[in-house]
This record gives sequence, structure tokens and C-alpha cells, in this order.
Amino acid sequence: MDAALKIITLLPWTDWLALGWFFAAWLAYALFARHRGQTEMTVLGVTNQLRRQWMLQTTHRDVRVIDGIVIQSLSSSPSFFASTTILIIGGLLAVLGTSEKATELVAEIPFAARTSVLVFDLKVLVLTGVFVFAFFRFTWSLRQYTFGALMIASAPDYRVFERGEASRDDFAERAGRVVGLAAETFNDGLRAYYMAFALIGWFFSPWVFAVLTAGVISILYQREFRSDVLAVLKS
Repeated sequence: MDAALKIITLLPWTDWLALGWFFAAWLAYALFARHRGQTEMTVLGVTNQLRRQWMLQTTHRDVRVIDGIVIQSLSSSPSFFASTTILIIGGLLAVLGTSEKATELVAEIPFAARTSVLVFDLKVLVLTGVFVFAFFRFTWSLRQYTFGALMIASAPDYRVFERGEASRDDFAERAGRVVGLAAETFNDGLRAYYMAFALIGWFFSPWVFAVLTAGVISILYQREFRSDVLAVLKS
């Protein structure tokens, strides 16, 4: 009980409020985007339709080399971000070993909040946790792309589909869904990167942190629901 009280009193109420707003906004937007995507076309929703159409076209091809190349190209993005995230996590953990110097450096930045080393370490740990979450999402996306590649490789010959011995629609639905899940998981990792930029504002002040959180959520909404590329994809 005493330990919990000590943790609560470690930060001012404004910091707890900003941190609560950060996680609440992140979770609420993720749920909103998933629910709204079922009734309104988003970038992810439109591209999921294209993925199903792609898998349907795969059933007509005798040689599916192009499909393997596309899968490999798509999986390179989560692979790159997973590798980059590991480096970021390593850098943040290294900062924890030099907290006193890092705290002094941040204190010299205009308008940055003056905090104790313990509070600075807590902020770094929260930021590290966000990137750990992103790493898990990127690696899971990479595995899902592997599953999609396996489905393409194990797909029946196009003549089997033509003879009606296998359903094109069933294959396209399942394979398209697997590749779509990989894209959705990758999107979760990218969203964590966006939110990490908002979290950097916490090192300046809780108010900057709160404003940046709202700004990042607004940017995510515009890109997923109101972007120019979405209008082109829907046309």
C-alpha cells in the first residue's frame, strides 16, 4: 500500500492526467478506427478489398512468381521497422544508464519541465514500453505475411479452380484476410510510432504532452479517414 502511494505521489496530478489522457485517447481511437472501419471506407478497408481482389487474381495465374515478389516487398516494411525499433529500445535503455546527464541536458532546453532523475527514468520507461509494443506488432505482422506467402504457395493449380474442385472465392477470402490482418497489425505498430512522438512532449510539460496527443490523434484520423489517397482509392 505504501509503495503504491509512493508511486502515485511521485508525479504531480497534471502529469497523471496527461498520461491518462494519452493512453485513453490511444485506446479510444484504436477502437473507434476498428469499429468505424466496418461502416465507413478507410485506407485500410479499401486496401483490404484490393488484397482480396489480388488473391482472386492469383487463382487465375499458372506461375505465381509475381505474388511471391509482392508478399516479400510488403513484408520488408515490418521487418525494417522491427529492426529499427530494436535500435530505439536499445538507445532508450542506454539513456537510463546516464539519467543524470540526460536530465541536465533536458533541463537546459527552454520551457522543458525540471524533474528529478527518478521521474525522468519513469518517462523514459513509458516511452520504451510504447516501442516494445510496436516491436511486438511489427514482428507479428511479419509472421502473418509469412502465413500469407504459405497460403499462396500452397494454393491449388489454376486448373483445379477452373474445374470447380476448389472455390476461388473461398481461397481469396481466406488468403486476403490473412494478408489484411498482417497489414492491420503493421498499422498498429505505425500508430505506436506516432503516439511515441506525442509522448516526447511529456519531457517538456504535461500540457505539451496533452496537446501533442490530441494533435497526433487528429493526424491519424485525417490520414485514415479523410486523406487524398483514400479519395483516389475509393474513386
